[in-house]
Amino acid sequence: MKKSAFPDGFLWGGATAANQFEGAYNEGGKGLSIFDMVTFVPKEERGVGHSMDVHSEQELEELLAGKKGDNFPKRRGIDFYHRYKEDIALFAEMGFKTFRMSISWPRIFPNGDDLEPNEEGLAFYDNVFDELLKYGIEPLVTLSHYEMPLHLVRKYNGWTDRRLIEFFVNYAETVFKRYKDKVKYWLTFNEINISTFSPYIGSGILVDRVENKEQAVYQALHHQFVASARVTKLCHEIIPDAMIGCMLARMETYPETCNPDDVLKALEDDQKNLFFTDVQVRGYYPSFMKRYFEENNIKIEMLPGDEEILLQHPVDFLSFSYYMSMVSSANPDKVQEKGNIFSVIKNPYLKASDWGWQIDPKGLRITLKKLYDRYQVPLFIVENGLGAYDKVEEDGSIIDDYRIDYMREHIEQMEEAIKDGVDLISYTSWGCIDLISASTSEMSKRYGFIYVDQDDYGNGTLERRKKKSFDWYKKVIATNGAEL
Repeated sequence: MKKSAFPDGFLWGGATAANQFEGAYNEGGKGLSIFDMVTFVPKEERGVGHSMDVHSEQELEELLAGKKGDNFPKRRGIDFYHRYKEDIALFAEMGFKTFRMSISWPRIFPNGDDLEPNEEGLAFYDNVFDELLKYGIEPLVTLSHYEMPLHLVRKYNGWTDRRLIEFFVNYAETVFKRYKDKVKYWLTFNEINISTFSPYIGSGILVDRVENKEQAVYQALHHQFVASARVTKLCHEIIPDAMIGCMLARMETYPETCNPDDVLKALEDDQKNLFFTDVQVRGYYPSFMKRYFEENNIKIEMLPGDEEILLQHPVDFLSFSYYMSMVSSANPDKVQEKGNIFSVIKNPYLKASDWGWQIDPKGLRITLKKLYDRYQVPLFIVENGLGAYDKVEEDGSIIDDYRIDYMREHIEQMEEAIKDGVDLISYTSWGCIDLISASTSEMSKRYGFIYVDQDDYGNGTLERRKKKSFDWYKKVIATNGAEL
């Protein structure tokens, strides 16, 4: 067996989000979240422009009144709320060192601006953390993973209102104090950059309530940056031995050609992706974004002290999701193609998943090197995986060699990056147990090592079943990445 390049104590595991797998949306005192209002749209009805956003106040009120939509998959998830002991036992059997999950903000503060937390919600996570720790699994907890209380959207139009900073800080302080002896790894906002694509999901913004969408989004993001820095400060004070990080949807970007115009466009697109981590890791707004704001008439309202709090309380580590790479062109005539969820141009050198997401393992090594060169802080890969259609064979087995191949190729590139000197300390594959897709609300888009018997309409027994990849990943963890 070859010697592993992965350091001793490397945190292998899997990742989930409360809104995609907990279920029990109306149990235990939980309030509604923004994702509880997102309906399932069949694939044939989606098209390229389909969005998971709720766009208007009228649409939201129709959804609440039951006048629109009858299938809300994220409300049911996969019932982790009642089955967490069974699921955690399976994670332990695989040998997980860490498990990334999120706390549902409205399970703790049902409306978000409540004066007192919901004890039943707090007790639920106590039980989950105790179960993880029983097996020696470190919880890696996201504070806000597309789960803000719906009330904050309706009353304040989400993060456009600065008052949300105080509500979020109060929520974070509550859970830090409650779980300070149980959770040592925290993340503030999941994929904080998603607001630029999905204002409702990322920042709780109903765009029909604002005059200038882009202005509203960047102002909301400023409030989130300040909240993140204040929460980072609090975490260090309340849990001195904890680490707290930010989280980016990473979009490694290539120029379409070696034409300098394409190279410059790719660089600018890459910088816009890294703007978010520049603020949270370096502690200040980069000059290229100040120019962008000026040229696009975006005026960020900052209060005295905002810039100081950003600079004084950067995160301890950078975490990110990586599923695909992007291609940029300076040619304005390039048309939208059906391909990557965010990209307009297909890369002819890459194959794609069933959902058109182009598979680029080497791009992961590129992004690890680039991020470490830029920031010199520890890196966590907290989402990576292959969404695919899985078939249950007559004997009950699920032969997902395509998933094993995908993960092997990405882990090989992680190892190369570590040999290059990158300080990578954790890998949590996305959807380690099948769950509801964030982007499409499908159950049929499966990522897990564990199959869950449920379809897109909620039919099924919810029985858990190991796929072939379960034993493969178990071996990877047992050998610390030496056997792939």
